[in-house]
Amino acid sequence: MSAQRPFDIALLTEARYLNRKPGNVYVENIFADDDLLISSLEAEGLRCCRISWDDQDFDWTTVRFAIFRTTWDYFERIDEFMNWFVETKEKTNFLNHPDVVTWNIDKAYLWDLAYHGIDIPQGVYISKGSDTTLEKICAASGWNNWVLKPAVSGAAWNTFRFKQDGIEGLGPLFSNLLKTENMILQQFLPSVEETGEVSLVMLGGKYSHAVLKKAKPGDFRVQDDFGGTLHDYEPKQDEIALAEHAMSVCKQLPLYARVDIVWDLEGRPCISELELIEPELWFRRHPESAANLAKLISKEAESVSC
Repeated sequence: MSAQRPFDIALLTEARYLNRKPGNVYVENIFADDDLLISSLEAEGLRCCRISWDDQDFDWTTVRFAIFRTTWDYFERIDEFMNWFVETKEKTNFLNHPDVVTWNIDKAYLWDLAYHGIDIPQGVYISKGSDTTLEKICAASGWNNWVLKPAVSGAAWNTFRFKQDGIEGLGPLFSNLLKTENMILQQFLPSVEETGEVSLVMLGGKYSHAVLKKAKPGDFRVQDDFGGTLHDYEPKQDEIALAEHAMSVCKQLPLYARVDIVWDLEGRPCISELELIEPELWFRRHPESAANLAKLISKEAESVSC
């Protein structure tokens, strides 16, 4: 290990989650997961710190590796984030690898998955600056139930589910977003409301554990930000195989990943999201997974001389 660097690995967060907030369950869960990973990394002999990604006073040359954990504001500040990312990757080693992060930022990666034979929800990618209208795209799709979202987003940010009677009202917002955002229109799948969304956590490309996320009644958003709930889940073999197939087509094999799966109109599993940057991994529900990831990181640290 480098004698010049006081830390081996920094866990990246954002300013909102830098300090504990007793009584705030949301932040307590964040620290529960980070504490498990930090203790596991320290058990591997790795010195850790925890830092907000946008800390202008932090010297990134003082840490060998930086792992994305709760940088959950990056998509709202994408230009600032990308400038920081490009500059900082020359000073430290990002986990996951920068090529993986760059590929995963824009949901255009879903069509890369489809190219490799991986099922995804039916959708249309609309490049920013296009003069098309929501009405035209919806009419051409042949569906009658849609989800609209930016191609760079998270936590259901600027995400809308609508039917035919909602097109006119949503049209002006779509046109405004399209001035600065690449957008995605997808067919809404009823399984999201009826069953939920399964998240498979993958470590080193292999299945680790899974959870089922369910939206609150009357909503389609499964995130706990909107009242969604977590449930234990034992994935079927075809769901694990789908997630492993997705890992095999990534730019580089991710050390950690979350594969979000829903079911299409025929009941087949398909990948709704591939989270390779800052996914919640629920170590607190499966503490051994933090130790397993720490071992992978330790092995990575031994292979990189810096």
